Amino acid sequence: MPPLALALHTSGSDLGLALLEGEARRSVGLPVGRALANALPGAVAALLPPQRWPELTWMAVALGPGSFTATRLGVVMARTIAQQVGCRLHGFGSFLLVAHRRRLDLEAAGPVWIGQTLPRRGIVAGRYALEAGRAVELSPPRLDPGPPSGPFWEVDQAAADDALGLLGLGQAAEAAAAGGDWRPVLPLYPTAPVPLP
Repeated sequence: MPPLALALHTSGSDLGLALLEGEARRSVGLPVGRALANALPGAVAALLPPQRWPELTWMAVALGPGSFTATRLGVVMARTIAQQVGCRLHGFGSFLLVAHRRRLDLEAAGPVWIGQTLPRRGIVAGRYALEAGRAVELSPPRLDPGPPSGPFWEVDQAAADDALGLLGLGQAAEAAAAGGDWRPVLPLYPTAPVPLP
């Protein structure tokens, strides 16, 4: 039976969704802003009707950093679907998705910091590089008061493309038989005032 996979990216101001059905891929980016809570269920149902959710082989979800509420909504929806239909779930950081999408730039630049500037708070950034053709995370995202030392890329929005990147990373995890349990898939909150478990 050909694989059926769904990817959800809710860490930015745009909603990114992607579907893998056999060899066919399609993605959509929707500028939902603060209306994510209302838009997410309908957008997912439009891409893959709920009666087909039990056919899902696996799912992938963006874990952040990003909007606290939006990221949490996406992760909760992905975890709930994965638990209820019994499919595998893979989570990936939203900054890693940018590195994945910009692999050619990353190859030319060498290791770079990718992050987001938060007014009056500092910069949330992680360090990324290309290894054996794959974008990898060298340092996880963290909040610092000033700019990191070395090249820095501000996160850019490309929700539909990053949702396709989620599918690609999910396929690689599936091929490597890595992870897939929904329980450890949790949002990344590097700006939390206290460390989260």
